Amino acid sequence: MSDLTVKNERGTAVATQPPGNPDGKGANGFMLDWYRTEPRGLVAKPRRQVLAEFFTSMLILSSQFKYKPAIGVSNYLYRVDDEWTLSLIAPEQWSEKHRRGFVGNCVLQADQTWTIEPSEQLLESGPLTEAVGRFFDAFAEKMDTDLTLEEILPFYVRGLPYWQRLHASALSRSIRGSVKLGGQASIRARDWRLALPGSGETLLLGDA
Repeated sequence: MSDLTVKNERGTAVATQPPGNPDGKGANGFMLDWYRTEPRGLVAKPRRQVLAEFFTSMLILSSQFKYKPAIGVSNYLYRVDDEWTLSLIAPEQWSEKHRRGFVGNCVLQADQTWTIEPSEQLLESGPLTEAVGRFFDAFAEKMDTDLTLEEILPFYVRGLPYWQRLHASALSRSIRGSVKLGGQASIRARDWRLALPGSGETLLLGDA
């Protein structure tokens, strides 16, 4: 049995959080960070919006960053040297390579989902749209299952760095709360998948 599971009084394995973590955050610090990333202002959302925020948030949380994102603050997503990177540095302050790889302006919302204002590069075919397309294909494949949407949410992804892991859990709690409010709980991920558009750029651009 994993060190993240214990058995309750009925003998059922349940997930637990470890007292610390490999990134050096103690239990007290972790609990404070957990509280600060509690989703707030949850509302019911249309199915396409849920999918768009799920996809956008997972794209951002798959990127490299080593700082604590703040609600309402602009972050900048790049694709440079075949890696996704989130930064507080705007593209005009960086090199031409970063300007070419600029994906968009990303903002963490109070409900712990991420929104993005895509860059103009996503309107044109090229390496950037191809990379988004590959991420979209993997996202769509993950949803091709009879498991519910709630069951495939990233509540605890051990391999993620600390902040990405914490915000992935917050995202999961947010989406679970929204689908419950919208009467969309227990719907198979494969049925949610039917509402996906044909490309990742379409989701990021917010097109119907």
